[in-house]
Amino acid sequence: MPITRALLIGGKDVPARSGRTTDDVSPFTGEVYATVAAAGPEDVAAAVDAADAAFEAWAAVSPYARRAVFLRAADLLDGRAAEVAALMAAEVGGTAPWAGFNVMLAANMLREAAAAVTAPRGDVLAAQEPGALGLAVREPVGVVAAFSPWNAPVILGVRSVAAALAAGNTVVMKPSEDAPIACGLLIADVLSEAGLPDGVLNVITNDPADAAGIAETLIADPRVRAVNFTGSTGVGRIIGTHAARHLKPALLELGGKNAIIVLDDADLDYAVDAATFGVFMNAGQICMSGDRLLVHESLAEEFTARFAAKVAALPSGDPSVPSTVIGPLVTRAAAQRVAALVQDAVAKGATVVTGGGEPDGAVHPATVLTGLTRDAELYQGEAFGPVCVVDTFATDDEAVAKANDTEHGLTAGIITENGTHGLRVARRLRTGIVHVNDQSVGDEPQAPFGGFGVSGYGRFGGRWGLEAFSNTRWVTLATQQAHYPF
Repeated sequence: MPITRALLIGGKDVPARSGRTTDDVSPFTGEVYATVAAAGPEDVAAAVDAADAAFEAWAAVSPYARRAVFLRAADLLDGRAAEVAALMAAEVGGTAPWAGFNVMLAANMLREAAAAVTAPRGDVLAAQEPGALGLAVREPVGVVAAFSPWNAPVILGVRSVAAALAAGNTVVMKPSEDAPIACGLLIADVLSEAGLPDGVLNVITNDPADAAGIAETLIADPRVRAVNFTGSTGVGRIIGTHAARHLKPALLELGGKNAIIVLDDADLDYAVDAATFGVFMNAGQICMSGDRLLVHESLAEEFTARFAAKVAALPSGDPSVPSTVIGPLVTRAAAQRVAALVQDAVAKGATVVTGGGEPDGAVHPATVLTGLTRDAELYQGEAFGPVCVVDTFATDDEAVAKANDTEHGLTAGIITENGTHGLRVARRLRTGIVHVNDQSVGDEPQAPFGGFGVSGYGRFGGRWGLEAFSNTRWVTLATQQAHYPF
């Protein structure tokens, strides 16, 4: 029997005013997992009403009381690990290790938000006038619009709201239509149970056909003062354009075309293991996934053979089976999109080393290609599936040029046993993140997370996340009367 969920507005579960609902389909079984309310513009306005009404009181809550909410929420989320694993397997096809990582990191993001509540925020400034004291203080902006994606639903659902709430803002959250529970309503449930007051976090779900209108309505509301979005570059351009039109700051974490570079001094066994994880975790549906493996020509033949053999042996299929590594993509259409990218690449000269072929429902085979040509769609397009391309280089200059040959700039990995060598290469890459002697997938709650180029702008994580959702004010105090010229 499908789960039924309503909108969350002002602390209450309410149906869409139109009475409409939409289905949330399991990618592996193709069956309806849940039925959720399909919000319209009037529901968006009601959610903003609730957030705006709750703002002043939440901003005034004692920092220690606010911190306690996040610490309780982190513990509650940890306690729901088994529930989250079942939810992610059914709703987005997430495997058990991926679900476990989502719970662990998201809980630590809540703990980092708790720490941020009582961290120092502001500066004492040198003043021009005698007897004056200058302060730079950070204060909440008001209502924040948060858009959370389906692919790392618990991590990115928490990330979309935690810093904004910790800074004293209220939030209207619009989760992905492909995971309205895991990246939206679940997060609100946990925070509500932890003691978050009614109206501080509101969640609106919608039919996919209404997504563009719902987003535009939410961002256009004059009471919404900041926006954050994690998702594709194409949709991010639209969100950023709406925010700019209304002169609202936006934090955008978008797609990647990430490279894992294997230098000539790499440990080959480690390089194979690292690359396999970096490419195929969550079936490649991570913004940080390694689409491109750039391997020094002296290692390329042996690396490719070992890598292809390891990839060919990865268990695939049912995400509820603990041993599964390659689960389904988020929809059957997504699997067909990836298959079309592979077919196009092969038609234009690429070679399939392992994988390829037609998907089984939403499960696409783990695929390794070589010889990708520049005219193939996959050369610049993000795979966002279990597919990668192996290419070679002869010099560091060539590796850097190939890694930077993209509009994207999210992350990179450099595999080397020589940290100095790796750091030299890392400093030349145009990415927001780079990991030396590791692959491209990595996130920690205290670190600045974000991209460069069409991978977005702004930073989540640590003090940078808090700054993204607060306003800096200059406040002065004159300790003596000033003298004026007239």
